[in-house]
Amino acid sequence: MSEQPSKLLILWTTANREIALNMAFMYGFNGRRWGWWEESTLLVWGPSQPLLLEDEELQERLTEMIDAGVKVMACKGCSDRYGISDQLAELGVDVQYTGELLTNVLKSPEWEILSV
Repeated sequence: MSEQPSKLLILWTTANREIALNMAFMYGFNGRRWGWWEESTLLVWGPSQPLLLEDEELQERLTEMIDAGVKVMACKGCSDRYGISDQLAELGVDVQYTGELLTNVLKSPEWEILSV
């Protein structure tokens, strides 16, 4: 019998604000707050990146997540295309190339992936 994953990666790719607030951010925050996951990471990828910069409420929720212990990262390849890498970093987001990281997570039994 295999063990259950202990780490969560939320892959946030949509520019849909309602999904961000009522799924990605809510579950990511509560998963750390209540200890459902040993480690939680929010990976901000693609169209979610400019949405985050445009929306003050999302930025406030992002700060709450970081304070709760959620690691927040952004795909540098995407953010460079949008020209917003520095702005994301100013919000406390760890901006780096994440293709290899995502591949390793996808191949690992330690991780559960939630894609929104």
